[in-house]
Parts: sequence; C-alpha cells; structure tokens
Amino acid sequence: MRFSQDFAATVRSGTRTGRRNVVLYARLRTFGADEPTRFGFIVSKAVGNAVHRNLVKRRFRALAAEVIATGPVGLDIVIRALPGAAEQDWSELGKQVNSALGSAVRKAGGTDDSVNG
Repeated sequence: MRFSQDFAATVRSGTRTGRRNVVLYARLRTFGADEPTRFGFIVSKAVGNAVHRNLVKRRFRALAAEVIATGPVGLDIVIRALPGAAEQDWSELGKQVNSALGSAVRKAGGTDDSVNG
C-alpha cells in the first residue's frame, strides 16, 4: 500500500487481530478482488531506533512476500509493530504474524487455506 487513505480505510474498517508484538488489520477489497494482497507496515519510534525499526520492517516485508506468493488474494493488510517486536527473533515474529493473519483473514471473510494460522 502506498496511500494514507488505504492505510486509514484498512485500520478503520478492517478486522483487528492482536498478538504479543503485532497488531494486524485485514480488509477485503471491493475492487481488485482477484489482485494480489497488498501490505502496509506501521513501525513507530516506540519500537526503537532507526536500526531496530528497519530490521522489523525488513522482517515484515519478507513475511509479506511469502504470503503474496502462496496466500489469499484481494486483501489489504496492515501490520502494526508493537514496542517489543524488535527484540523478538525471526521465528517467533513469523509465528505471531502468521497466527494473526490466519485469524484476521477468517474474520474478514476471506479464505485462509494457505495461511499457517
């Protein structure tokens, strides 16, 4: 996602699912339902300094790439990092995101056949 309107619409009207270090918002798109899932990330200064924030964003991008390749289509997903996200190792952060994603997709009314939630 590139526009603040898309972020705002997903956060306001999407389904919210929280885990220890992430909050995930998912919304089914009314247009472009057959297009790949779009991701957006919110990593505030509360997560840490620039090095830590960029580390978290790189990890989120890698997880998003896996979902885009194998997961549901036609969704807008925003992942918000909570302050403890930078201290989590890769596998734990991945488990939290996948768990939240599976739950959010089910709540949003999508199919989560290829999400490990």
